[in-house]
Amino acid sequence: MTQNPHIIIDDDEAPAREMVGDYLKMHGFNVTLCDGGKSLRGAIESGVPDLVVLDLNMPEEDGLSIIRDLKSRTNVPVIMLTATASPIDRVVGLELGADDYVAKPCELRELMARIRSVLRRSTAKAPAAAEGGDARATKEQLVRFGTKWLDLEAQALRDDEGNEHPLTASEFGLLKVFAANPKRVLSRERLLELANARDAEAFDRAVDLRIMRIRRKIEIDPAKPAVIRTIRGGGYLFSPTGDKA
Repeated sequence: MTQNPHIIIDDDEAPAREMVGDYLKMHGFNVTLCDGGKSLRGAIESGVPDLVVLDLNMPEEDGLSIIRDLKSRTNVPVIMLTATASPIDRVVGLELGADDYVAKPCELRELMARIRSVLRRSTAKAPAAAEGGDARATKEQLVRFGTKWLDLEAQALRDDEGNEHPLTASEFGLLKVFAANPKRVLSRERLLELANARDAEAFDRAVDLRIMRIRRKIEIDPAKPAVIRTIRGGGYLFSPTGDKA
């Protein structure tokens, strides 16, 4: 990330995007303003930004379809702005790879704090990758999850060759909880508590989907999970060795 992060604000309401843009510029960010999916794609063709702040409710193309397209082509972090969006909209957005959300009308200091938090998480991966990733990480910072290694310090998931496999912030949060609680059955409620889920309703309804996505990344056979197992009536259990013991 450059010294002055580049943020794209995508909102079809000119006063809202200009207000957010002016505030971020005042605090040292480089800002590009967009008014929909078409202008966002055009801006990204000139260079992928450090983060996108995206309004979910836009008339020409809704924010969820924009997130889906954006994440299929880049790993740029996304913060959703939600005005009338229901919890299921937030769930879908998070499942599509969004990193966080802020309610509209947004409190600008909160939005800036969340932007900085997401930027810290996304840029923490870069130094480790540049230095050889897991080759330089200490043993305590690495946790084996099936076919991958979780680097707790860099918040990154890598294979044995050192290739990084993208994780959303919420996926990393769940893996971190499992890493700290091996061979313990964790209910959905306990997972939410330990992961400090900010929106319990939205996250609770997405836990099963999120674990399904994690399994696709770490299990030898996601259809027969052995590393993160479902305990009927109990929740989930992380088995580091992938056995049934």
